Amino acid sequence: MNEVQLQKKKNIALAQVVLSSLLFSTGGLLIKSVPWPSLAISGGRGIIATIMMLIFIKKKGWKFRFEKKAFLQAFFMAITLTLFVASNKLTTAANAIVIQYMSPVWILVISALFLRQKVKKTDVIVVVVAFFGMALFFFEQLSGEGMLGNCLALLSGISLSIMYVVVGEAEEEVRFSGMMMGHALTFLVALPTIVTTDLEFSPVAIGCILALGIFQIWLPYVLIGLAMNYCNALTCNLVGILEPLLNPFWVFLATGEAPGFLALVGGVIIIVSITVWCWWNDKVDKKENPA
Repeated sequence: MNEVQLQKKKNIALAQVVLSSLLFSTGGLLIKSVPWPSLAISGGRGIIATIMMLIFIKKKGWKFRFEKKAFLQAFFMAITLTLFVASNKLTTAANAIVIQYMSPVWILVISALFLRQKVKKTDVIVVVVAFFGMALFFFEQLSGEGMLGNCLALLSGISLSIMYVVVGEAEEEVRFSGMMMGHALTFLVALPTIVTTDLEFSPVAIGCILALGIFQIWLPYVLIGLAMNYCNALTCNLVGILEPLLNPFWVFLATGEAPGFLALVGGVIIIVSITVWCWWNDKVDKKENPA
């Protein structure tokens, strides 16, 4: 592959990451628009995404890789998706997405504690600053329901970070096999609730569930999975900022729901600190390991 072709691939990958972030950002609005219990929403979304992922893998001619990493990815992915939907029902969309956005910080903490990864001074600073920002969310939401929603968003972010740590640099077929199983497991966990609950199958509810399964969760995961072959980690992280910025914005436009002042300040602190940290680490890595 020559330089021109490689650059074209990188541009396509960047466009895929941008589009995936935009699609992910519709989650808060779509989840709040479905008058179902959170488990039923995550399960309905999960079965649709499972079918779409199955079709995609078969169309690509890939083999299903039922390996340890794929199973671990599926387990933590199901936890992440289930908790995130529940948190959106219990707290504001801004709180849910920004608290989950702290996953890079949790990756750092987990890697340092359990993998004995070397911690740099800048790592310590971003952890302290990000945790301070997160604390503002909890000071803002002192009600029982709001506090529970924040805690579920926190656990969702931790689960997401564990998934990234245990999966590591998995092969493409393993990643997509894990994604498909993760969506399927999310559905199975929610199946008892779906069966025993009198769900409202209105056009709005059905339309939102289809949109959640196809456009909000399946398609962006496919785009991210493909883009990772040509898009570096810094670019993915920086473009990924679109999701926590736009997610509450769509909800505000549609419903008027807005984060409180402390949550807004905390969100700015978290997003800015993680962005600067990612940029700084990339700069240091390039300096220490020039191409």
